Amino acid sequence: MESQILRPGYLTAHQTARVLGVSLTGLRSIVHRGQLARAGGTPRQPWYAVDDVTALAAERSADRAA
Repeated sequence: MESQILRPGYLTAHQTARVLGVSLTGLRSIVHRGQLARAGGTPRQPWYAVDDVTALAAERSADRAA
């Protein structure tokens, strides 16, 4: 289920998980480990900054390639 209306530059948890190639449980684990921080929303429907998500996706991609 998609979240409420987002401001430009932010992604829902579902969108973020899709970009990172993980499940929602995996995304929660990434946030819990401090690799990604919530940038708004509500506790049940967090938003993540596009810049943070793309940086993490690039870092994860580079780690897989190494």
